[in-house]
Amino acid sequence: MRVQQVRNIGALEGNTPVSVNDWETVKRGGDAAIKKWIDRNFKYKQCVIVLVGEDTSNRPWVRYEIEKAYNSNRPIFCIFIHNLKCPINGKSRKGTNPFDIFYFDDGMKLSSFINCYDPSSDDAYNDIARKMQSWVDAAITQRR
Repeated sequence: MRVQQVRNIGALEGNTPVSVNDWETVKRGGDAAIKKWIDRNFKYKQCVIVLVGEDTSNRPWVRYEIEKAYNSNRPIFCIFIHNLKCPINGKSRKGTNPFDIFYFDDGMKLSSFINCYDPSSDDAYNDIARKMQSWVDAAITQRR
């Protein structure tokens, strides 16, 4: 629900929301279909945004996307979405930073180099809508 809210903000040009039904169809195709779908969607994107909910850092396909983005030198950042209001559950607990599970050979965490944003608890939706483009621009500048 929260991911769909962010995708539907429309703050990024050319970012067509994926319906829940589309994702369910892709998942039924198994790991190879999911990987192919992710790879195809990465092809024309200039920046990767990881929307971090309560369980995001435990999801293997999120890990795959982070590795793919980093290894292909794509700009990447995350937005914590726990403060977005779900009509069923309200707000949720803040998830763990998914970049904390990636380490460099020297022991530094990837999270030391990747920006993660925690929108206002008062109005997370509008905070994200106002700042999304500047966060994308910052990630692109940082990755250069």
